[in-house]
Amino acid sequence: MRTGLVLDVRAHGARGDGIALDGPAIAAALAAAHQAGGGIVLLPPGTYRSFSLRLPSRVTIAIDAGATLLAATPGPDGAYDLPEERGPQLYQDFGHSHWHNSLIWAEDAEDIALCGKGRIDGAGLTRNGPGTPWSAQRGERPLSMATMTAADVTRLEQDAAAMRGQGNKAIALARCRRVTIEGLTIFRAGHFAILASEVEDLTCSGLTIDSNRDGIDLDGVRRATVSRCRVNTPNDDAIVLKTSLALGRTSCEDVTIEDCTVSGYDLGTLLDGSHGRTQQFSPDRDRVTGRIKLGTESNGDFRRVRIRNCRFVRSRGLAIESVDGGTIEQVRAEDLTMEEVTTAPIFLRLGARLRGPDGTRPGAIRGIDIHGLTATDIDPRFAAILAGLPGHPIEAVRLSDIDLRFGGGPGGALPAAPPELADAYPEPSMFGPTPAWGLWARHVRGLGAARLSLRRSGADPRPPLLLEDAADARIGFDADAPHRYHIVHSNST
Repeated sequence: MRTGLVLDVRAHGARGDGIALDGPAIAAALAAAHQAGGGIVLLPPGTYRSFSLRLPSRVTIAIDAGATLLAATPGPDGAYDLPEERGPQLYQDFGHSHWHNSLIWAEDAEDIALCGKGRIDGAGLTRNGPGTPWSAQRGERPLSMATMTAADVTRLEQDAAAMRGQGNKAIALARCRRVTIEGLTIFRAGHFAILASEVEDLTCSGLTIDSNRDGIDLDGVRRATVSRCRVNTPNDDAIVLKTSLALGRTSCEDVTIEDCTVSGYDLGTLLDGSHGRTQQFSPDRDRVTGRIKLGTESNGDFRRVRIRNCRFVRSRGLAIESVDGGTIEQVRAEDLTMEEVTTAPIFLRLGARLRGPDGTRPGAIRGIDIHGLTATDIDPRFAAILAGLPGHPIEAVRLSDIDLRFGGGPGGALPAAPPELADAYPEPSMFGPTPAWGLWARHVRGLGAARLSLRRSGADPRPPLLLEDAADARIGFDADAPHRYHIVHSNST
């Protein structure tokens, strides 16, 4: 990438007054930088209204401190690029299947970057879009949405015709190589602040994202690092790895997430520093989200993923989910802290939603190492959960130095044994209150836990730990725990 050439968008006619449509001027500067063999397109202080911008190879968009790239609202002066005509996209929703209908998009580009201390404001983007046309429809939506009316769902999932001219992502990348996104602030970014699909050698660092749906989605990426990012997404996941079929079956490999904070504060209150806690529920009618997750889209495999030194605040806990046939293995999560955990602190789910072509079979989860996790003020309804399926156990999970502290609440009656719910959408709340309050593991093989501490405020009729169909389990408790726990086995070997 040539860094000596700097093109100021004002020299190409941009006004930066927040009123004029500056997209054509920015696009002209991007084209000029590309034609020159590469360079930096600079947005100096000001507010620049724009619809879709295509980022070409060997070009950097630099948004200076005091500058805002503002997503325009479709109307008389323009609209966003149309979503690509790619034939039936049967197994993932509209948002995952298209990239051009975004504020900034790149396709098959190399050596590109977005950086600076400025802001992307997605005011004119929509968070909505249709779901998948998958005919089976099992597991398409969380069970917490079961009471929603058709009108409620339609408000969230507009049809494809309604999306023409709309933009629903701030940054979308498809099949790109050597990408850097650094330093920016991204506000109310639509369905995705960043969607990176089959991107290789990706670096996201020092980002602040406060958005109305997903934060950073890495779909089938290889050699990616997300570091020093703050991502606030009360309505959906903050940082999530996926392997959908949007660009064909692929894997997600060699990914590191480190030194990040994820949260579920009220929208906009990470940026203004007030850290609001008014919103209690996400659109799926479960409690606020804001977590790090592998899945739910899991048609391909996940390998060599490392999550370290990350903080979760007022969010759901760490989720690792294979439900569409993929294998998740060689995952290490270490030195995690969680505060105000809105569902389960740990959720490993091997399911059989099987949203994919005929012949899709359950995948696998194995070789998961979680070390050094401290969680406080956990929703007392939900233990840490490891839930496989009969004949398809979760294998070789190692937990060490785990300190889980649950909030208080009415003990209630001992819940009935949860059904398997093999084809349901995976969420910790899918089983209702768990049959143990601290750790519940069902259909697992080779579970090892060392220095495990479980603490709860108040009495509870449930056991602290329940193992069901759990062969070769070895559990060691923290010697400094306030009391020793008994282990309840059910149909275990």
